[in-house]
Amino acid sequence: MTSRRHFISATSAAFAASSFHIFGADPAKKYRTALIGCGWWGMNILKEAIASGRVKVCALCDVHEDVASNSSDEVNGLNDDEPKLYKDYRELLDKEKPEIVIISTPDHWHALQSIAACKAGAHVFVEKPTGHTINESKAMVKAAKEAGVVVQVGLHRRIGPHHVEAMKFLKSGAVGKVGMVRAFADSRGGPEQAKPNSQVPEGMDWEMWCGPAPLRPFNTKLHPGGWRNFLDYANGTMGDWGVHWLDQIMIWSGEKGPKKVFCTGGRPVAGPAVLTDAEQTTDAPDHQVATFEFEQFTAVWEHRKFADNNNEKHKIGCYFYGEKGVLHIGWRDGWTFYPADPKGTEQHGNHQLQEPHGHNIALLWSDFIDAIEKKKQPVADIESAHRSSCLPLLGMISYKTGRSIQWDADNEQILGDADAAKLMGREYRKPWQYPV
Repeated sequence: MTSRRHFISATSAAFAASSFHIFGADPAKKYRTALIGCGWWGMNILKEAIASGRVKVCALCDVHEDVASNSSDEVNGLNDDEPKLYKDYRELLDKEKPEIVIISTPDHWHALQSIAACKAGAHVFVEKPTGHTINESKAMVKAAKEAGVVVQVGLHRRIGPHHVEAMKFLKSGAVGKVGMVRAFADSRGGPEQAKPNSQVPEGMDWEMWCGPAPLRPFNTKLHPGGWRNFLDYANGTMGDWGVHWLDQIMIWSGEKGPKKVFCTGGRPVAGPAVLTDAEQTTDAPDHQVATFEFEQFTAVWEHRKFADNNNEKHKIGCYFYGEKGVLHIGWRDGWTFYPADPKGTEQHGNHQLQEPHGHNIALLWSDFIDAIEKKKQPVADIESAHRSSCLPLLGMISYKTGRSIQWDADNEQILGDADAAKLMGREYRKPWQYPV
């Protein structure tokens, strides 16, 4: 077995290398950069871009005037840039001609905005998952290829040092042949109470916020932040947290996707979803279990938004079950290998996260700039990120139809189920056109 010291040394070297300017590149070059979606997470990404010293922030876009204005003040305080402000991303792309576009909007906007940015010739840093539906995600891959631009997806666990270290350990054979993987995330919660709908905040274009998705009454459960648990705009916990850990499984396996998917779940604790003119609740399931049957192994995703698992050592991550033991890759608990041999030695690697939020956006941004300047694929390239994003999206199709999905990963088609195949896309609200 290769020593843990080898893994730490290799990972530390990779970490250090990504922290320096790219050899042969002009460290003085600053890319005209725009941010679409100026909320908390969008600004976190932009701050890392500014800290890299490689961007000039030319524009900010948000449907809420106050959010865009406050973000502009923050940018100006960081680097003296005075970005132009927009409510419509199309106008921004047309007038500002950015070289880089960061997209941190709700999932239902990822496809249209990414495709428009690619067609405008900009490199794109877009949040995960790639699309809200599978065919949107496929259209994003097509647009990036046709435009010849770099698209980095926000799957930062691909480059997080302890994830890289654990993946090397796993691929070394130290765990033995892996037959099953369990990915999971748990949290606390209880019955959900409906909240009254309210007036749209002054200066906010709610029609534009909903965009191609159904137009719901404004509700503070939905915005800001709560949209992740509304299926018109996202795909619940499996689409939000799940995509990170299912992506770890895809990176390890090298397979294009599963052969078969079955997902079940519901809202037995949260209660029935409510949507009236007066009030509403979320409508995402409060728990789900999805089984993904691959060629060489089986993977299971599970989450609960109740009954926090205090009796289990790890509350989030992946267990890789191998002949020689079990490897857990987690978040703030790093990675741990539990040998099957009772005389074996437990091995552990601490997390090496970027605080205060516990992510590794600085490394992902550095890799993005490196990919642009070296004309190479970034670590979270659009095509592989698309394949990982398909897993929770297939899980949601199975959940909605109540039956197993047969998936042809090579041709990206659902086999023998026309009704399920229709859920790979959806009708857009007029006048928006679904991407091809």
